[in-house]
Amino acid sequence: MINFLMLTGRYHNYISSYFIYIIPAMLLSLFAQYKIQAVYREYLGRISSLGRSGSEIARAILDKHGLRNVNIKEVPGTLSDFYDPRDKSLSLSRDISAGTSIASIAVAAHEVGHAIQDKESYPMLNLRSFMAPAVRISSSLAMYLILAGLFFDFTRLFDIGIILYAVIVLFTLVTLPVEFNASRRALNEIRSMPGVNDETIYGSKKVLRAAALTYVASAFAALSELLRLLSMRRRDD
Repeated sequence: MINFLMLTGRYHNYISSYFIYIIPAMLLSLFAQYKIQAVYREYLGRISSLGRSGSEIARAILDKHGLRNVNIKEVPGTLSDFYDPRDKSLSLSRDISAGTSIASIAVAAHEVGHAIQDKESYPMLNLRSFMAPAVRISSSLAMYLILAGLFFDFTRLFDIGIILYAVIVLFTLVTLPVEFNASRRALNEIRSMPGVNDETIYGSKKVLRAAALTYVASAFAALSELLRLLSMRRRDD
């Protein structure tokens, strides 16, 4: 009976704390997703003054920085663009690769920013790459251990789950300066290109800021969940 009451109390704490910590994070995440979709759609329909496609812009910036070994390939999806430091490849979705819109060149330049970071051994990118294997393990185990510790009243298991989840949170925080830096590099490259006008610069800035907000929202959500778990842990002491 006592164990049942303890479990009921923990479950109540788990649910009640959800509204305190998680709802604000969810609202920010929803706003960030709305913002990136709205801004992306707006500037996907506006042709840049540069008159070149995203892949052409990417190639020009890569070559400028001596990154001729980086291959550009087209991948399916929307906003599925990424730079892979393992095989030195730049993957661009069709709208970005073939498009000549402001959104296309902004996103392409941002991903090239990561390639430049890789070449220059940008410390935060190196740290994120170093953490990646641990994050994959933590992501697959953390919540299972937390829930098991919660429902079986096994505090040590709960604590291990929190530690693993903290690794995930740290990864999301490390990601922020990596993304901000890549966006700053992208905007500087766009500004320096012949034929660029104020509308293209302004639109690129809006696209990159909207994209950055999604990373902020992700980090805020992860941190909020960690604070919730820690508050539950303190109540058990």
